[in-house]
Parts: sequence; C-alpha cells; structure tokens
Amino acid sequence: MSALIEARGLSVGYGGATVVRDLDLEVSPGEVVALLGPNGAGKTTTLLALAGELRPAAGEVVWNGSARSAPLHRRARQGLAFVPEERSVFRGLTTRQNIAIGRGCDAGRVGELFPELVPIMGRRGGLLSGGEQQMLAVGRALGRPTKLLLADELSLGLAPKTVGRLLKAVRAAADEGMGALVVEQHVHRVLEVAYRVYLLRNGRLELTLTAREARVRLDEIQDHYLTRHPDAGAQDPVASANGTHPVGGEE
Repeated sequence: MSALIEARGLSVGYGGATVVRDLDLEVSPGEVVALLGPNGAGKTTTLLALAGELRPAAGEVVWNGSARSAPLHRRARQGLAFVPEERSVFRGLTTRQNIAIGRGCDAGRVGELFPELVPIMGRRGGLLSGGEQQMLAVGRALGRPTKLLLADELSLGLAPKTVGRLLKAVRAAADEGMGALVVEQHVHRVLEVAYRVYLLRNGRLELTLTAREARVRLDEIQDHYLTRHPDAGAQDPVASANGTHPVGGEE
C-alpha cells in the first residue's frame, strides 16, 4: 500500500539553524503513527514541514505521490488536516459556525463523534471549555473527507477521560482508512491506539518500533529517549516559544 505522506532525507529548521536532520518517515492509510521525543526534539518542526508550513532545507516531503512543494491550504483541499498544539477555534464564532468553516465538514458527523458538542452548537468558541474546544478542532478535522491527520499534542491541559475520547476518535477514523501522525506527551495513551512509533531526539530519528514493541520497552523509552538531558542540542524554536515541558513535553 502506498504511503499517504513520506519524509525522505528531510532536514528543516528556522533562520539557517537546522532542527530536524535526515529524517525518513511515512504514514500509510489506516494507521495511527506516534511521533515521540523529548522537548526540543523537533516534533512540531516535523509536523509543520509535513503540513507545508516550512520548506525543507534538504530532502523532500512526498504528499499524495508528489514531491512538489505546496502550502497547507492546498494540501488541506487534497485531504490533509492539521490540528496544531494551540486549539484552532475561532473564539467569536459559535460551535456550529466553527464547524461550517471546515471545507466539506459534516456537522452531523461531528455530533456523532462528539455528542457533547450537540447541545452547545450555539455557544461561542471562546466560552467552550478546553476539552470542548479540542473536540471541536478534532471534530472539524474528522468531519470531512480527511486522508491524513497531523495532530500536535491533543492532550495539552486536558483531563484523562477527554484525552481518551480524542484518541479513540482518531483511531476510529483510521479504522475507516484515514492515516494519522500524532505527537503526544501521554505516551502510554497514544500507544493504545498507535500501530507504529518514531522516536526523535536532538532532531534525528533514534528508533522506529511497532507500538507493541514500544509498550514492552516503555520504561526504557521513558528513561533514555524522552528525557531531555543537559547536554542536548539546540531546542526547537517553536517549543521554546510555547514554554513547553521538559520530559516528553509539548512542542
């Protein structure tokens, strides 16, 4: 089965400083892939490059079988959805209006995924709880014909029950054929829905495992790969700006 998206020898960064180096990864239809690493590893930078928001310094991103560069809004029309760490909700618009902004998004489908949103369709986004905002953002991505979901820290600041709901919705969409690449600090939770795992450290790919292998080696992974050591390389500028956590933290 052909991959939905591939990074081939990808190097990318900011202002001449390389953050991610020589990265190879791929996501195929029907699978959830976890992208893990300590704060500053380059996870958000990787997602931004795959989404078309950052141009590679070297290597290429192959999306929909093509290595041509295209910005996020064009990739979105081709079936790519990007849910960033900052909840992408229009605070002055109602829940229903936020859903309508998503091109081809089916409000009924969003309601099936997250019934909690149905009674608050008329409430403005700025008045929603953090969990409701994230359900709205994810529902808007999954409520349209999405081929590939890129998700950055869905669980940020949310209760465990809500995190489980979000990840289960992603897994259900993957079971219907969508591919997903998920950055997540709650490693044990994402391993419950993932099929494969990529581990980044200091901008380089350290390990590629199945989720089953990662579950068996979870203690080792936590201790040796998800902790940022004092002598680690330069931190991801995106992570630094967002003031993220030092262990398996959000980028």
